[in-house]
Amino acid sequence: MQTAPSTAHPWRDGLNDPQREAVETLSGPLLVLSGAGTGKTRVLTSRLAELVATGTAKPWNILAVTFTNKAAREMKMRVASMVGPMAEQVWLGTFHALAARMLRRHADLVGLRSDFTILDVDDQNRVLKQLMEADDIDTKRWPVRLLGGVIQRWKDRGLVPDKVGAAEAGDLANGRLRELYAAYQARLLALNAVDFGDLLLHMLTIFQTHTDVLAEYHGRISHIMVDEYQDTNVAQYLWLRLLTGPDRNLCCVGDDDQSIYGWRGAEVGNILKFESDFPGAKIVRLEENYRSTGHILAAASGIIARNESRLGKTLFTSAEEGEKLRVNGYWDGADEARAISADMESMQARGDDLSKIAVLVRAGFQTREFEERFIAIGLPYRVVGTRFYERAEIRDAIAYMRLIAQPADDLAFERIVNVPKRGLGTASIQAIHVQARASDKPLMAAAIDLVTTDELRPAARTALGGFCQDIARWRDTAGSLHHTDLAKMVLDESGYTAMWQADRSPEAEGRLENLTELVNAMQDFDSLQGFLEHISLVMDGDSESEQGEVTLMTLHAAKGLEFDTVFMPGWEEGIFPSQRTIDENGAVGLEEERRLAYVGITRARRQVYLSFAGSRRIHGQWQSSIPSRFVQELPPETVIEDVAQGLGGGIPFGRATPAQLASGGYGEGASGGYGPGWRRMAARRESGTEAQSSFTPQGNAAGFAAGDRVFHQKFGMGDVVHVDGDKLEIAFDRAGHKKVVAGFVSKP
Repeated sequence: MQTAPSTAHPWRDGLNDPQREAVETLSGPLLVLSGAGTGKTRVLTSRLAELVATGTAKPWNILAVTFTNKAAREMKMRVASMVGPMAEQVWLGTFHALAARMLRRHADLVGLRSDFTILDVDDQNRVLKQLMEADDIDTKRWPVRLLGGVIQRWKDRGLVPDKVGAAEAGDLANGRLRELYAAYQARLLALNAVDFGDLLLHMLTIFQTHTDVLAEYHGRISHIMVDEYQDTNVAQYLWLRLLTGPDRNLCCVGDDDQSIYGWRGAEVGNILKFESDFPGAKIVRLEENYRSTGHILAAASGIIARNESRLGKTLFTSAEEGEKLRVNGYWDGADEARAISADMESMQARGDDLSKIAVLVRAGFQTREFEERFIAIGLPYRVVGTRFYERAEIRDAIAYMRLIAQPADDLAFERIVNVPKRGLGTASIQAIHVQARASDKPLMAAAIDLVTTDELRPAARTALGGFCQDIARWRDTAGSLHHTDLAKMVLDESGYTAMWQADRSPEAEGRLENLTELVNAMQDFDSLQGFLEHISLVMDGDSESEQGEVTLMTLHAAKGLEFDTVFMPGWEEGIFPSQRTIDENGAVGLEEERRLAYVGITRARRQVYLSFAGSRRIHGQWQSSIPSRFVQELPPETVIEDVAQGLGGGIPFGRATPAQLASGGYGEGASGGYGPGWRRMAARRESGTEAQSSFTPQGNAAGFAAGDRVFHQKFGMGDVVHVDGDKLEIAFDRAGHKKVVAGFVSKP
């Protein structure tokens, strides 16, 4: 039910009852549980305007906190359109911006001057590296980025050096990370500098040790409003709790079902315990969705209802039920990319705006097949983040392969001569350039000459000589080794893979996945030269369209956005939900993965296409896949299933028994096997905890006999050698001997 027009307070016009209740509740603790597409931004801005217009609070007595500068600017503009210039006097900004403003007023209380410098990540790492070198901590054994990331996570949890326990630090930095953290903080003070984590950490220290300062803010701030409360970390939570005065006029807006940033410190528990933190708090649920159709909301609600750690709400809409979600099964990732691209071409042909279409993936490596397909058919697209072949780790790996294929490639040499770090400084690199100019040779040849002289320091000469020998050895090997095996050898022996394995930053795992996907991509080409030529064409494949561009992005990056049509590929066990997340965080990780599925589905206004593949190439080998448990959790009445003929009959998509899962199937043998999703699914079904798949088996081996000529979507033509139950042993013309489930092959 919507409210009647109000001339005095026009922002109330059109509010539904729960929205109006949230806007007009101006005192005491208030938690607004705002589901996806329920008008959260309007409620926030209207409530802020209500506080000012009713005289409940002066603008300078209101603290409004957002997570991004963009959100802060938009909120200020909207409030200004409602109440005029007074909006400028509201304390409105991000956690870091507001904390920095406060810290400059009280910098002396923590040993700083008010003109302190805020260091970026590069500066932070430079300071930390200097301290590590001074303390003889091996930066190769303990990468600076790794230790810096651990220190920042401690700060996000509100931990100063003397609050970090020995068990917490473990053996990091040879058991000296706590001391290194303390030295780092002391060095920052000497530099009159802070990092981003310090902005909140220092204010926590000030509030906890200077009660007069905290009392000053309690007298100055009468009302606090917080956006995206489900994404707050421990330090942000503590800062807000301390700032909340005795009147408890704190309004937090968020959605526990959209808490998807646990990997970077967000604590969903902050929103779940709001009522216990503030007894008597009012809870307002915004459940009427203004974005999506009925079927989309029912599907999303059906999945998220499986989570136990949630406050509970059910989205609904007055809009039509709309189209059901499409759940499609494909042979493999390439088939999936082709089919989705074909759907998009059809949409483009009928005049749909491509900018209102998105492909949302669980992990960055999944974009590669779509990017290549879009380029091949001329479908304009944009990647939120960095395109696959433009990512730093991919460019590094390609540079290695380019230099092996063509030693005169100076650009490739420059990119990787000191990646990973080999101890070649600026002076050494300059010496190579001088030698190249003097001898009129490429950099690689000049480097080979230079190591025979005494112009470099012994350590640099040894490092450069080793690099040149490695390139020569790999080049000699290239003629006898398959190019994908060569790539794996180069990445391993160069130390490049190990460099990222040692990096504990959140993005390191994604970089390793991208490198694996690069090797997978090379499988599609007969030679290294053919692959490198393909890359050159792909990198030059940008296109423009008057109809806009399809958006390709991760599910995490999609939060807060909306599109008419959403495609979500890769709904397979091990990919989504992520096996790594479950392995590291158990049930908590699974619930966050489920929230990610909920976020993805609710990005769509009209259409949702979910898909999975029967097999994926992992580390160069084909492995069978099974649909994500999230597919099985979709309410049947909200979906239409469309599985490729013959595909649904393999164990991957049928009601496989534990015995079948254990006995083998598609991809079994020398070049395949079962991924982690298969093994976990088998265990769940064995224990009776797994819901049965709605995809029924089709096809068996009854129609095949030894000697039959057959076709496989990926392995091509082959001859049946042996029939064993529902499995066939086949000698493929190009892929060799493999065992496959009969449903995956057909007679030509």
